[in-house]
Amino acid sequence: MASKTLKTTAIALSAAALLLGATACGNKTDNTADNTNTGTNAGGNKGDEKVTITFQNIYPDPETPSYKMLHSLVDQYQKDHPNVTIELDTLNTDQQKLKLKTQAASKEVPDITIVNPSAQMKPFVDAGLFAPLNDMLDQNGLKDTFQKGLLDYYSFDNNVYALPDGNNIEVVYYNKDLFAQAGITEVPTTYEQFIDDVKKLKAKNITPIAIGEKDSWTGSFLFMNVLLRTNGGPGFLQDVQDGKKTFNDPAFVDAVSKMQDLIQAKAFNEGATSVDYNTGGNLFKTGKAAMMIMGTWETGAIDASSVGGKVGAFKFPTVGGKGDPDQFMLAPGSAFAISANSKHLQATKDFLNYFMLNMPKKQFELKNAVGSGQIIEGDFKAAGYSDLAISVLDLFKGVKGGDLAFDNTMKPAIAQAHLSSIQNMFVQKVDPAAVAQEHQAAFDANK
Repeated sequence: MASKTLKTTAIALSAAALLLGATACGNKTDNTADNTNTGTNAGGNKGDEKVTITFQNIYPDPETPSYKMLHSLVDQYQKDHPNVTIELDTLNTDQQKLKLKTQAASKEVPDITIVNPSAQMKPFVDAGLFAPLNDMLDQNGLKDTFQKGLLDYYSFDNNVYALPDGNNIEVVYYNKDLFAQAGITEVPTTYEQFIDDVKKLKAKNITPIAIGEKDSWTGSFLFMNVLLRTNGGPGFLQDVQDGKKTFNDPAFVDAVSKMQDLIQAKAFNEGATSVDYNTGGNLFKTGKAAMMIMGTWETGAIDASSVGGKVGAFKFPTVGGKGDPDQFMLAPGSAFAISANSKHLQATKDFLNYFMLNMPKKQFELKNAVGSGQIIEGDFKAAGYSDLAISVLDLFKGVKGGDLAFDNTMKPAIAQAHLSSIQNMFVQKVDPAAVAQEHQAAFDANK
């Protein structure tokens, strides 16, 4: 298997190519059938046998297309399979991560749960908690619906253990009206301009950037984009793992310093560490903040919000003259895994097969297909996709690789130390060199 950096680049480029092709396929909306019958009798059980499948998910907001997609497909499946009940356990991202850890400790993982790629899911796989899905992927051609190389992030020892809901990049969403109110006439291309724009927004009593840092991955995701720039390109964490660099490297220290500059400029909403991801996002979606720096999975939800039609997106700027704006933080999606100890293993596989086969079509219909991990063929413009969605698709075309999130790369103990360290920066001013040493100490203790 190729190095993580090379794999990341390859997947980013394949995503760009597939999304580019998707805009040129006429009026065909997808390449999957409406699979109400997965080839087994009511989920692999006798037609009169009652089956309950617990489905842990992270789509809690009823206003979002993802929530509507989930409930539409679950409702349809239950209608087509009267003996099957899909019991939804809906949480926000951090709640779900904590609950899954507790469930894993007692080996009581739900039938279907959410897991993140690579380093985050490996401990669960090593503990034998997830069922291999190779056989399910061969059912009804499901494997061929995924973008080339994407399933590698969810595979160990030639077995696929989870199926992703997306493949995204991090962008800066901005409210054009609020930018105009602050006298900002063009998007920033350098970090210095970015900080200056933050100050202009603050001067007009406009919250510059919305964030929900109670869910600590949000600040980390932004920080890693700064590091991608100060390092002059991708691969810093891989270099640390390979012993070529340490966290005391000037690139990392500089990234902490630049992140602190943003926080000290009061770029974020007050009490950011007491606001969860969904609440933070809603500040932007209700016009109460000028920017949101997040994965492109948010595109559909933004379009469906009160600021739909007022929002654009731009690439994260260079930092200190370093970095290529066409290199992005890459976000292979959260993914659906099945418990190896499920009491209804075949029925659960049959439902998830149906769900994944039909998700692309439903996402396209809900105008939430930007950043899909599966191949979606259709004319986005003819289907009524917004200018924002089309512009984000255009950003995908120029992707030249990038990095994965910290917690998808490092061991969980190291990642937790990192998340807490970055979160602490929102609470108090720090010494960047000391933060770097905190990271190095956590790495040395857990490598």
